[in-house]
Amino acid sequence: MSTIHAIRTEADYKAALVRIDALMDAEFGTPEGEELDVLTDLVELYEARHVPMGSPTVLGDFRMEQAGLSPRDLIPFIGSRAKGCFRASGR
Repeated sequence: MSTIHAIRTEADYKAALVRIDALMDAEFGTPEGEELDVLTDLVELYEARHVPMGSPTVLGDFRMEQAGLSPRDLIPFIGSRAKGCFRASGR
């Protein structure tokens, strides 16, 4: 397990994304799974503060609501918001 620290810089952020990518197959309840959980929380906080993001499309909002999903639920499938999982809309 790596040493986890706050994400304060772009370099910290990029390093966290690389580590998250390496941990994507970690099982819940393992040290690696716990590290993945903490790192995704830290990245989410950093992105909320530093990465501008447009709103998802109306269709995307509707489909996610139908499936009972939040944007965080999609990270294992399509990556984080910084990797462009949502496109900006004119809403």
